Amino acid sequence: MRIDLDPAHSEPSVFYRLLTATVVPRPIAWVSTTSADGTDNLAPHSFFTISCVEPPVVQFTSVGRKDSLRNIEDTGAFVVNLAPEPLFEEINATATDFPRGISEFDAVGIAREPSLRVEPPRVAASPVALECRLHSTLRLGDSTVVFGQVVHAAVSEDVMTDGHPEVAKLAPLSRLGRDEWGTIGGIRAISRIPYEPC
Repeated sequence: MRIDLDPAHSEPSVFYRLLTATVVPRPIAWVSTTSADGTDNLAPHSFFTISCVEPPVVQFTSVGRKDSLRNIEDTGAFVVNLAPEPLFEEINATATDFPRGISEFDAVGIAREPSLRVEPPRVAASPVALECRLHSTLRLGDSTVVFGQVVHAAVSEDVMTDGHPEVAKLAPLSRLGRDEWGTIGGIRAISRIPYEPC
């Protein structure tokens, strides 16, 4: 027996809860931006993925018109910082709806470090930072998809093994449904099977 839900006849919040509890785990783009007047902003966005490899493009979705989106539209730059498990409480705190003009870096007490190619700062304690220039945006209903071309990546040596980021050392957080968050848990590895014609 299944429960049938028609988005045309359901409250948007009902479908939001269904989608965010079903499309899991979702990686977190911890996005740092700087407003036109120089205020640094930091916010987690859990609708996040890779769009393209050549050129390298990542995307995140702003549900509603958040400060991250406004700042990127105004300045054309942002940084995606990996959201690591040791900063769980700080990441959650930066999701607070602070008034525009208040820096989450300062309000939550998060150390910055300068970026190399863009103006917004990186999170100093994040093991990976992707510095991005705005490629384009796409408006979909109440949301805006932001595409950023990665112009520089900064990776902590501490998370590298044989020249490759080690997921256990990265310890990335993910979002689940409700107020639930996920960690990497168990890791399974399996090689892809090449096609061999008979």
